[in-house]
Amino acid sequence: MTKASVPIPSVDEVLRGEAGKVVVARFGHAATLGAVRAALDDLRALSRHSALPHASREDTAATIAARAAEVLEAEDAPRLRRVLNLTGTVLHTNLGRAVLAEEAVTAAAAAMRAPAALEFDLESGSRGERDDIVRGLICELTGAEDAVLVNNNASAILLVLNTLALAKESIVSRGELIEIGGSFRMPDIMARAGTRLREIGTTNRTHLRDYTDAIGPETAMLLKVHTSNYLVQGFTKEVGTNELAVLAREKNLPLVDDLGSGTLIDLAKYGLRRERTVQDALKDGADLVTFSGDKLLGGPQAGFIVGRRDLVRACAKNPIKRAVRLDKIRLAALEATLKLYRDPDRLPDRLPTLGYLTRPLDDIRAQAERVEGPLARTMGDLFDVAICDCTSQIGSGALPLETIPSAGLAMTPRAKKQSGRQLEALAGAFRRLPVPVIGHIEKGALVFDLRCLDAETLFVEQLEKLTIVRSEAEAEP
Repeated sequence: MTKASVPIPSVDEVLRGEAGKVVVARFGHAATLGAVRAALDDLRALSRHSALPHASREDTAATIAARAAEVLEAEDAPRLRRVLNLTGTVLHTNLGRAVLAEEAVTAAAAAMRAPAALEFDLESGSRGERDDIVRGLICELTGAEDAVLVNNNASAILLVLNTLALAKESIVSRGELIEIGGSFRMPDIMARAGTRLREIGTTNRTHLRDYTDAIGPETAMLLKVHTSNYLVQGFTKEVGTNELAVLAREKNLPLVDDLGSGTLIDLAKYGLRRERTVQDALKDGADLVTFSGDKLLGGPQAGFIVGRRDLVRACAKNPIKRAVRLDKIRLAALEATLKLYRDPDRLPDRLPTLGYLTRPLDDIRAQAERVEGPLARTMGDLFDVAICDCTSQIGSGALPLETIPSAGLAMTPRAKKQSGRQLEALAGAFRRLPVPVIGHIEKGALVFDLRCLDAETLFVEQLEKLTIVRSEAEAEP
C-alpha cells in the first residue's frame, strides 16, 4: 500500500464517467451531486490519515460513483418496510395490526390509480357522502340503523363524546378507565372531547346503584368501555349493557358501548373464547357502539360509530368529523373487507387475521420441521436450533388473556458467556435482512413463533444473507 500518486478525481469527472451517468440516470443530478461530494470528502479525509491503494483516476471515479449509489440506495429504501412477524402476536400494533385480504389490497390499489366517486352520487350527479360507500354494508352486517366512519376507534369515541356530552358529564365505571397503547388514557380522551368524567364504583366492583346515584342534571350519557387490554378477576362486579340500557331508557340518556376491538362474528365457532360482537351490544340495548376496523375485523385502520340514527346523524354533522374522516383508499379496502363477511363459511380462507388465528397446530408444526434444517445449518456451531411449543396471542387489546397453542423454533447460544448479548446480536442480524424477521427473546433463546409465517420460501432463501458476528465469548471452547 502506497500513498496514491494519482490525484483524486473532481466531482465533474465522477459525474461524467460511465458509472456516474448510471447513478444520475437513476437518482437525478441533484441527489447524485450531493452524494458524490460527500464520498469525495470521505476519501480526502481518509487520504490524510492513511495510505490509499494505487488506482487510476477513472477507477477512482467509478469507486466514488459506486459509493454514492450505495448511499442513495439506502436513502431511497422505504422507511415503512415489510417484515415477517414471528413474534407470536397476530395483531401486533407495532407491526401494523391486521394484514389485509387480497380483495382489500386490490380495491385499495384501484382507488389509488384513478379518480373515484368518493363524494359524488353517480345516480343524481350531485354531491354525495363518502360514508355511503360502506354504510349499507355495516348496517346489513350489524343490524344498526345507521353508521358513520372515522380513522380509528379513539376518534370514534372522541367524536361521540364531543357530540353528545360537550360541557356535561359522562358516567363511567372506575374499572373501565383504560389506558391504551402509547399512554393514551380514556380520562384524557374524555377531557379533550370536552366532557366531564364522572367515575363511579371501585376498581373491581361497580353496581347498578352506582350509576343510578350518579345521574343528575349534568349527566349527558352512560359510557361502557371494554377493558380490551386487561381483565379484572376475582372479587368483581360489573353492570352489563342490557342492565344499563334499561336505566338509560328510564332516565332518557344515551348509552354508548365502546367495544374497542370489535368483532362481527362469534369467535367461539373457531375454537377461540367468545367475545361480545357488535350485534350483541346493539341487541343488549346500546344506543351507539364504537369499534375498530384493523383489529379482529381484519381490515384497514378505521373507527365505526353504529346505532341509533338520530345520534349517528348528530355525530356525522359535528365539524370534528371532517378532521377524522377516512380517505378513499381505506374506504375501498374497508368495503372489500366487509363484503367478505357476507360469506362467513369461507372467511378463514380469505381473511388473513382469522386465517392466522385458526391455523391448525399440526400445520404449524409441519412447517417448523421443514424450516428447522435450513435454520440449523445457518446457525452452524454458534446456536442450537430446536422446535419448541409456543403460545400465540391475538394482540392489540383483543381477548387479552386468550392464548393459542402454536409451534416455533428456538435458537439457543452454545457459548454461555454473554449469551444475552449474543441473542440481542442475533435478533439484530435477523432485523437487518432484506425482509426483516421479528421474533422475541424468551428463556435464554431467540424464538420464532411460526403461526403467521406465510412466506416460508422467502424466509429460507434469505437465510444465506444473514451475517452472524462471532464474539470472543463464542470463540471460547
